[in-house]
Amino acid sequence: MPAQIKICGISTPDTLDAAIGSGASHVGFNFFPPSPRYLALDLAHALSARAERRVQRVGVFVDPDDATLAAAIGAGTLDALQLNKVTVERRADVKARFGLPVWAVVPVRVPGDLALRNQIDSSSADLVLYDAATPAGAALPGGMGLRIDWQMMQGLSHPWPWGLAGGLDPANVAEAIRITGAPLVDAASGVESAPGIKDVDKIAAFCRAVQQ
Repeated sequence: MPAQIKICGISTPDTLDAAIGSGASHVGFNFFPPSPRYLALDLAHALSARAERRVQRVGVFVDPDDATLAAAIGAGTLDALQLNKVTVERRADVKARFGLPVWAVVPVRVPGDLALRNQIDSSSADLVLYDAATPAGAALPGGMGLRIDWQMMQGLSHPWPWGLAGGLDPANVAEAIRITGAPLVDAASGVESAPGIKDVDKIAAFCRAVQQ
């Protein structure tokens, strides 16, 4: 069975249509203002309505407060919350407070980072997303085209549903799946023509590479 596909940082009707039409299972709406993929609430509302529940809508956040989450959930009719740079306790609080599935992001640079998945349980997350760790002091926690060394993840046991992000693009995603066995893959910069500008042809090519 092909891996599920998340196209992260969707911000226009044509790229939303391209993701859905190409078979993506999830799209990411980014609510982190410093990101070039940031989505204003009015646009999130319009895109969510356009999606018509044909795809799962994942809100992407970095250490959000409750007001930010509530506003985004309302505007985007979100189906899941992807939380970067939050504690296990905060994830559990968000999951209990808002009643939506939570994706825990585990940043990976060296093999020891993978042990962070052992801090996660069903009270704090529904899915673990492994992403390439960005350099200390970087403005963004992801979406910078950095890649995990997939060999570190070969044969790794996963106690929870999980996905793989970090530098995935149409040319390398098939190899990433082959090495890691990822059941879900997440692309952001790898399907863009410039930071924050999604490319409909790259979206389609990425999805084909996964499906084939």
